[in-house]
Amino acid sequence: MPSLVCHQLSYVWPNGESVFAGLDATFPDGATGLVGRNGSGKSTLLRILAGDLPPSSGSVQGPSRIGYLPQQLVLQADRTLADVLGVAAALEALERVTAGEGEQADFELIGDRWDLEGEALATVERLGFSGLDLSRRIGTVSGGEAVLLAFAGLLLAEPDVLLLDEPTNNLDRRARGLLTEAVRRWRGPLLMVSHDRELLETVDQIAELRDGELRFFGGPFSAYQAALEVEQEAARRAVRSADGDLKRQQRELIEMRIKLDRRQRFAKAQAGNIPKIVANGKKRMAQVSAGKLKGGHEADVAEARVRLEQAEDAVRDDDLIRIDLSRTAVPAGRDVLLLEEVVLRTGVRVSAHLRGPDRIAVVGPNGIGKTTLIDAITGAASPVAGRVDLRVPTRVLPQRLTVLDDRETVLAGVSRLAPSADDNTLRAELARFLLDAATIVRPVGSLSGGERFRASLAALLLAEPAPQLLILDEPTNNLDLDSVAQLTAALNAYQGALLVVSHDEPFLADLQLTGRIVLSIS
Repeated sequence: MPSLVCHQLSYVWPNGESVFAGLDATFPDGATGLVGRNGSGKSTLLRILAGDLPPSSGSVQGPSRIGYLPQQLVLQADRTLADVLGVAAALEALERVTAGEGEQADFELIGDRWDLEGEALATVERLGFSGLDLSRRIGTVSGGEAVLLAFAGLLLAEPDVLLLDEPTNNLDRRARGLLTEAVRRWRGPLLMVSHDRELLETVDQIAELRDGELRFFGGPFSAYQAALEVEQEAARRAVRSADGDLKRQQRELIEMRIKLDRRQRFAKAQAGNIPKIVANGKKRMAQVSAGKLKGGHEADVAEARVRLEQAEDAVRDDDLIRIDLSRTAVPAGRDVLLLEEVVLRTGVRVSAHLRGPDRIAVVGPNGIGKTTLIDAITGAASPVAGRVDLRVPTRVLPQRLTVLDDRETVLAGVSRLAPSADDNTLRAELARFLLDAATIVRPVGSLSGGERFRASLAALLLAEPAPQLLILDEPTNNLDLDSVAQLTAALNAYQGALLVVSHDEPFLADLQLTGRIVLSIS
């Protein structure tokens, strides 16, 4: 199986900002997990490799048959499942041939795949679909099911290379497991962007895109983390060593200056006892000697400072959201939310009682009604039956991060939700969410995914009144692993009650949950 090769690949945004330049990489057989911060260019690189986006310069060499699953999958609701699977035209040709109306073009379209319908049904069955009607419209299935069907279409096309961009977004636990198993069985080059730590444990290597450069680490994500920690510990030791060397060189420079100063004072004191011409000669020699000595020490200090800067550059930023949210605290035992025999339009029946700083996960298969439950709690939609009793100020972080208006600046948007706070206070608070002075005066629509996420989270947590119940709907979708760590740190600092809809089990494990609401149709 031929490899996928990038040669001197570069891409520059229309505004002149470079994403990466002179990128050389080879993606061989096996699965490669592509990781990196939001905005580092992962999806851009995948689009270039797929032929969906032309590079600014450089080239991509490799197989021509490439299967590409984009992150934002857009499917017209009236398309049939057969169309999404890429078999509609061939199945229609089969019907014509079977009816005795086939033409040469129909035979060419069918090729040797006379059992294409059976092959298609077998493929989708491996991904959890049974008894599927291929004439069904894609608009009648959930978003997660649509992703799986699009993935099945890639497998049916039998490409030489698979490119997947966040393939497990919006998939429930069962669907994630089925897709992961399909990835395990794939033979040939496979490159996928993902923040799903469980999926990344199935890969043969990790490719990290950082500061416009690609680095490869053998093994799954856990091996990458271990290698990175060893590297970073060595970098931190180098910083300590370089810092100590700089301080030593600075002390020696100060001591040298003190010695020179004493020598000059002594020379002045002795100048009156010797002839002027001799004194001037000694003065010139002393100045030359002092200059050399001083220059040598200053050069040593400068070199030590450069070594320290280089060592510091090798240490990665450990940027985590660090906040004090005492205003959100809920006393233990205080009633927060009561759900009494609530029936959703999906037929699910829910009863629950949240008290104090409970941290509850809402889990269940795609389409069961998790987002519908959130709408019922917040009053955005009424349940079919039952009672919802919400007793504390509540805020919701939706999947699409629509908390702030794209046209307003971050500072203006947060100020709108916290009207009594002055700008200086908000600037200081936003800095704790890793949003600097330049970022908070930009329109929300211009932010990167990670910046928009932090701005949305800040807007909710700083809002008035302070939210004592925070509801998050699939918060880790489309977040890089650094942003997931930042979200986890922020939520662990949050002192109110928490209700989280998520299929991301490692993320939920890090939240120190106190319980779960499992949605199912009884």
